[in-house]
Amino acid sequence: MESIPQITTFKLSLKEVKDFVKLRISNNDLFSGKRNTSIWAWRAILKHMGLQHKMTHSQASKKWENLKKRYKELKNPPDGTKVFPETWPYFTLMHDAMEGRLKNQAPTLKTFPNNKDNGDFLPIKTKKRKASMVVYSPSILDTDRLEIEVSLNGDDEDRTEEVQAASQEIDHIMQEVEDKRNMMDNERQVIEREKRVMERERLVLQRERAVLDREIASLDRDRASLEREKVMIDGEIAVFERERAMVEKDRNAVNTDRLALEQERARLERHFGQKEWTDDGTENSSKVKDSDTTDRKERFLYLFEKLIGKL
Repeated sequence: MESIPQITTFKLSLKEVKDFVKLRISNNDLFSGKRNTSIWAWRAILKHMGLQHKMTHSQASKKWENLKKRYKELKNPPDGTKVFPETWPYFTLMHDAMEGRLKNQAPTLKTFPNNKDNGDFLPIKTKKRKASMVVYSPSILDTDRLEIEVSLNGDDEDRTEEVQAASQEIDHIMQEVEDKRNMMDNERQVIEREKRVMERERLVLQRERAVLDREIASLDRDRASLEREKVMIDGEIAVFERERAMVEKDRNAVNTDRLALEQERARLERHFGQKEWTDDGTENSSKVKDSDTTDRKERFLYLFEKLIGKL
């Protein structure tokens, strides 16, 4: 039986580990989770570091997972367990990497998903599998049997590592999807709250609009009432103007009568000043009669002027 070939384990130096971690973080976009992208991404990193002849992509992936696992164990130890992260030389490096502080601190690489450069990398070695085959000799079919053991090459160790790496990438993608879903749920809740606030504001605006409509209707009624009162006042003003015109006319007539009375009084005074009366009775009677007539006219004029003055 042939011995099982072993893949040589290569140990990275401290500087190589730092470059390894920075390249992995800076080229995180290459690990999209699609088929074989992890293989091409690790190969690009190994070729950039010049380690394509010393490590396989599976070993690189395993190295990265071991670094992350060790960091998580030191950062979040089990309850009651005391750890000393400073004793691990890569703790600060991995802490900066997980916090995103190492992004863009290494070159951004390109992958070439083809088989043309397969010769630049270590071959994927496989373990042997056993298979048994029984061959019967025609000459001894009845008495003896010849059993031949055949060994076949083919082990799924590297494939298992690839599956594990792909599974980890899928878990990473699922975690990102879950984070995005949580973020979308939070945004949806914020939108719902804003929608409720806007609905309340809309109801408040509707109530205020109803109040404004009622006030506008009241103002319209007041305006109509004022218009009717204005029409009534205009009619009263027209009546007042006509009455004032009539009073002016009467006043003019009174003034004319006053002038006539004044002229008559002056005439009588001139007449009595020039003529002597011999008959006292006749004279006194005439004077009394004229005096009474004059007094009545004067009282009438006085009362009429007071009436006009009040208007």
